[in-house]
Amino acid sequence: MVLRYDCGEVITAMVTPMGKNGAIDYDKVESLAEHLVNSGSDAILVAGTTGESPTLTNEEEIELVNSVKRAVKNRAKIILGAGSNSTASAIEYSKFAQKEEVDAILSVVPYYNKPNQKGMIEHFSAVAESTDLPIILYNIPSRTGVNMLPETVAFLANRHKNIVALKQSFGDMDKITELKMLCPQDFAIYSGDDSLTLPMLSLGAHGVISVASHLFGSEMKSMIRNFKTGQFLAAKNMHQTLYPVFKKLFMAPNPIPVKAALAHKGIIEEYVRKPLVTLTTAEKDELFQVLDSIKTELNN
Repeated sequence: MVLRYDCGEVITAMVTPMGKNGAIDYDKVESLAEHLVNSGSDAILVAGTTGESPTLTNEEEIELVNSVKRAVKNRAKIILGAGSNSTASAIEYSKFAQKEEVDAILSVVPYYNKPNQKGMIEHFSAVAESTDLPIILYNIPSRTGVNMLPETVAFLANRHKNIVALKQSFGDMDKITELKMLCPQDFAIYSGDDSLTLPMLSLGAHGVISVASHLFGSEMKSMIRNFKTGQFLAAKNMHQTLYPVFKKLFMAPNPIPVKAALAHKGIIEEYVRKPLVTLTTAEKDELFQVLDSIKTELNN
């Protein structure tokens, strides 16, 4: 099956490395992007929620994109988080993304103002008509307060050829079946939760927009490849091995735990911008114990 636009199977929603004073560490941005590409990421999502997008300025986003471009050198696609709960702002961000020559954008369901399904159609249609870039819709009811229905996604996918995929962060597997039945066959569905990747693959999803791939990118890639080539037992075993870290990475608001884990590995510093705060010592000990246990299991 040829997709209308293929961003790959493992997309990492990249954290934004920062120093103690909250300034972005662009050297660490480049080294992290290099690490992600070398460990299985087909694409890197810049300035998503995991990248602390609510705290980033436009100038910082420009430099982030440029830093990732320097590190990636066309070895992976670059996707920019360009959503907003204001349609006018979402259009502005989409035009900005096209000017920065990224490969695609991620556009979230408008949050806080909670539009109905007709409002979502009007919002995303306006965004799609404002840019030539491929658009990945992002449905995450836990953050937006409203759920985009499969019928709405299908309507948008059929109306706009540059709406190419959906990131679904919603654990209702019936909705995945409905999406696959209603949407065009060349429209891709991505799991927005690492722990749901394998279940969603079994229902026709293409891949994952991942947090765990910062740490276990090659393992996530292997799980997906094994599933798609019929090695179901190997895929299930990898899912079960990684499951504890899938859960621990959300023991506190994302991206606090994954930044702590990356600092534990010496890749970046753990700092986050307020209103987020770093893990306590006890929480770090709990997280690191799980990480080290999984590493030992994978090495045996």
